[in-house]
Amino acid sequence: MDLFYPLNEFYELSRLPLPSLVEVAGGDIPERYRTLLAHDRDMTPTLEEAYGARIELRVLNHSLRGELLSRQIVLTTEGNAVAFGAIKIYLEHFPPQARALVLEMKQPLGAILRSEAIAHNSHPAAYFRVQSDKLIDDALGLTGSKLLYGRQNVLTDSAGHTLATVIEIMMP
Repeated sequence: MDLFYPLNEFYELSRLPLPSLVEVAGGDIPERYRTLLAHDRDMTPTLEEAYGARIELRVLNHSLRGELLSRQIVLTTEGNAVAFGAIKIYLEHFPPQARALVLEMKQPLGAILRSEAIAHNSHPAAYFRVQSDKLIDDALGLTGSKLLYGRQNVLTDSAGHTLATVIEIMMP
């Protein structure tokens, strides 16, 4: 699997070159990022705990093809960006109410999984550092290229079905 999947698909659609990206070990992530990234929990509750506030969803781009929803997103708290990324959500593995909430695109997936009590596991597949580019800078409200850290994460249900594949890049 591509290290930047599914965010790479939004770059391809926009005909933009991928930013400079290097895979790193979880232990090599600087501490201020490590507590947000190097764990097997959902990002939404992790960010809510770190920022002491509710996390909200801003969808930048999306597409729905059959039962596959792709979103390019920013997670915010009190209007400030805290994370940027992309997610592929496999809707066929969600009960009807949760599926409807996902399609509304008003809440982060982690909030829906929690509110709908959907048993699942989080499996970080890779960690990386990325040199921010215009797309990332615009999404996070940054000026000038910054060295950021992120992860590729896979969420599975109790039967082992993939619920979502996510790229999560943290605000510096």
